[in-house]
Amino acid sequence: MSWSCPLCHAPLERHNNSYICPQRHQFDLAKEGYINLLPVQHKRSRDPGDSAEMMQARRAFLDAGHYQPLREAIADILTHAAPHNVLDIGCGEGYYTHAFADIAGHTWGLDVSKVAVRYGAKRYSQVEFCVASSQRLPFSDGCMDAVVRIYAPCNPQELERVVKPGGLVITATPGPRHLMELKGLIYDEIRLHEANSETLPGFEKVSQQQLAYPMTLTGGEAVALLQMTPFAWRAKPEVWEKLAGLEKFDCQTDFLIQVWQRNA
Repeated sequence: MSWSCPLCHAPLERHNNSYICPQRHQFDLAKEGYINLLPVQHKRSRDPGDSAEMMQARRAFLDAGHYQPLREAIADILTHAAPHNVLDIGCGEGYYTHAFADIAGHTWGLDVSKVAVRYGAKRYSQVEFCVASSQRLPFSDGCMDAVVRIYAPCNPQELERVVKPGGLVITATPGPRHLMELKGLIYDEIRLHEANSETLPGFEKVSQQQLAYPMTLTGGEAVALLQMTPFAWRAKPEVWEKLAGLEKFDCQTDFLIQVWQRNA
C-alpha cells in the first residue's frame, strides 16, 4: 500500500525520491524521510498546525512520561486487535505513533504541522510520516485496519472511507475533570468538559473506558503542558510567571477512550 494523490486521489508511485501519480502530480520525499501531501490550496494558513515552540513544549512534556498511561492504554487495545496497518491522525512529533509501530505491521503518522512531522521523521524511522489534512486522508479506500485519533479532528466520512470493514477507530478525548487545576488558574468559573456525544457514521461503538490519574509536575512541565492546551491563549502573563516559578504543580488527568468498529 502507498500514498494516494491529494489532488486527484490516484495512487502515488515512488520514483527515486519523489512520488508521482498517473496525472503527473509530483511530491518529493524530504531528507528526513517524510512526504508533504498538503497542497497550498488545501492550507488554511501559511504554516498550519503546531508551531516549533508548541511542538517543543509538547515533546518535553510527553517525554517526561506524564501521558504514558494513555499511550499504554491505546497500545493495549491495538495489541489485542493485532492490526497490520495503523494510521495515527494528528500524530504530532510521534510520541504515541512510534509505540504503535511496535505492535502493527505498518504504521503511518499524519499531521498538518510540518515542523512536528519533520521532528517525528528524524526520530522514528519505523513510522511513515506525512504532512496532510485530516479532512482529505491521502490513502485508498478500505486500506486501514485501525485509525487512532488522540484529540485530533477528522472528517468522519474519510474515516468511513479508509477503514476496512471490521476495522477500528480509537479516539481519546478529554473527560469532564481533565486539567481542572490548570483551568482554575485561567478562568474565574471552572466548567467541566462536556460529555463526548460524537457519533461516527458507518461505525458502532464497541467499548469505552475512562482513564484518570493525578500528576505532580515541575513548574517548567506545567508551563509546557499549558502550551499544549487550547486555552493557553487565555492565560495572562502572570499565570505563565506563576507556573514557571513553582517547584511543583499538582494536576489531574481525565481521558475518555472510545473504540469504534467499522460496519461490515
